[in-house]
Amino acid sequence: MATASSTVSLTLPRHRVPMLAGALVVLGALLIGVVFTANTGLLMIVGGLLGMVLYHAAFGFTSAWRALIIKRRGRGLRAQMLMLAVAVVLFFPALGAGQLNGVAVEGFVAPLGISVLVGAFLFGLGMQLGGGCASGTLFTAGGGNARMLITLVFFIVGSVIGTAHFRFWTELPALPPVSLVDVGGAYGGMAISLLLFAVIAAVTVVLEKRRHGELEHPPLVARRGFERLLVGPWPLLAGAVALALLNFATLALAGRPWGITSAFALWGAKGFSLLGGDVTQWGYWQSPGNAAALDASVWGDITTVMNVGIMLGALAAASLAGRFAPNFRIPLRSIAAAVIGGLLLGYGARLAFGCNIGAYFSGIASGSLHGWLWAVAAFAGNMLGVKLRPLFFTGEAAQRPVAKTS
Repeated sequence: MATASSTVSLTLPRHRVPMLAGALVVLGALLIGVVFTANTGLLMIVGGLLGMVLYHAAFGFTSAWRALIIKRRGRGLRAQMLMLAVAVVLFFPALGAGQLNGVAVEGFVAPLGISVLVGAFLFGLGMQLGGGCASGTLFTAGGGNARMLITLVFFIVGSVIGTAHFRFWTELPALPPVSLVDVGGAYGGMAISLLLFAVIAAVTVVLEKRRHGELEHPPLVARRGFERLLVGPWPLLAGAVALALLNFATLALAGRPWGITSAFALWGAKGFSLLGGDVTQWGYWQSPGNAAALDASVWGDITTVMNVGIMLGALAAASLAGRFAPNFRIPLRSIAAAVIGGLLLGYGARLAFGCNIGAYFSGIASGSLHGWLWAVAAFAGNMLGVKLRPLFFTGEAAQRPVAKTS
């Protein structure tokens, strides 16, 4: 009895912050639903769930790619292939039909050009220096990582700078947008995509077994059932499936897939305008959609609403796990990496028509070949970023790629 009562007394305080975060998500969803649209309000709840999934499953794109580059461990990348496979199975029939439950839907399909190559490479480099991708920056900052707040601030700054140069980069040579849904039909495109995912997963298995002799086992977790669901950690593969389902929910509610970084550009542009700057003459802000977003309330922007939801969801998850403990004692070199990485992340995302979510996850889920081009260029940027990490970090965080052993 003493053990049970002590457990209750220790866990009850953890519930205060999650309850507050959850209340803010629900209240925000209601207010936004009333003032704007019901679907926009519901997307805040979807964002909150995304934040919880990302945090509890520790679903990191940056760490997964670094583990493959340095240690030849492919568990994280295989989880990404499962996530993409589930998304493709859900997305392609809807995109092929052009509607979902009577709502018109379209994917993220962009040109294949120099801007994507350069932007994705810079983004990949920024992932390793900044310490996260777009989704990673949001959920770790929301979960209490003070350093990632620095990355987020400069992510926003880099996004605004990217909009200033957007026209120059997008006028460079490029092939027109290509979608596998259009090329092979919904099911033909699905078959091609699933084959590619299987090949990538198989390559990671070969690389990992060649280095280690066996595949990495998931960590053992003492928690079970409802306690694990509430407190975490969640199985990585469960997180992969949940992210695909929530992206599909986004498609159903918003008429387009999940994205993150367009909101950063919008926040930065509005902030710059408050300081007396004028972005309206920049090419990015002269497209009808972006110009309308610039003139409207930021709370009417779907991506903004979801981003806020992600941070609140991650805050709730971190507090439930007892891990919300911001540390503001950050080494100067680590701060420098966060600043440089954030700028590269923001700038690269604008050039490449998206980030690891908008271009890689949602782009490939949309059948866009630019998503595959983004993945290749970003992975190359990650390889360079891993080599540069020792300039800014020490210990485990600074690991370089090691030579292959037989």
